[in-house]
Amino acid sequence: MNIQITKGSGTGPTELSAFDSALMSAGIGDQNLIYLSSVIPPGSNIVYKKPSFTTKDFGSKLYVVISEVRSSTAGQEMWVGIGWVQEASTKKGLFVEHHSNTQKGLEDMISNSLNHMTASRPNDNWSEIQMSIEGTTCKGQPTSVLVSAVYQIEGW
Repeated sequence: MNIQITKGSGTGPTELSAFDSALMSAGIGDQNLIYLSSVIPPGSNIVYKKPSFTTKDFGSKLYVVISEVRSSTAGQEMWVGIGWVQEASTKKGLFVEHHSNTQKGLEDMISNSLNHMTASRPNDNWSEIQMSIEGTTCKGQPTSVLVSAVYQIEGW
């Protein structure tokens, strides 16, 4: 399975509409998101690619791991990210999702979480930590930023 990493940011008259704009920017705004915990199935490939859907996919179920934040406070710095590791031979793995007011804080949280999680699974040969991060600053209008790992789409 290919798991696609996508990013988006947006603004709107409310924080919820800003989140919708960020989802549209990331290419996942017309689906019903189903949030997953952070386990990567064996045999998975992580690819940096904005998903491409057709009109028949409107309203479908979309399985995701997502890190997102919203703010209406002018000057508020917002950072989001997903980090992951995969086991070398099976490609099973772990995702973590965090948000912070600083890039360094975000990177530290991702690293600390994954280091702790892999330490509790010592029999696996884990890869180096990978990350996809995105940041923005609220300029006074409600703003949202996100990073998502998109697993698969499913109709009703």
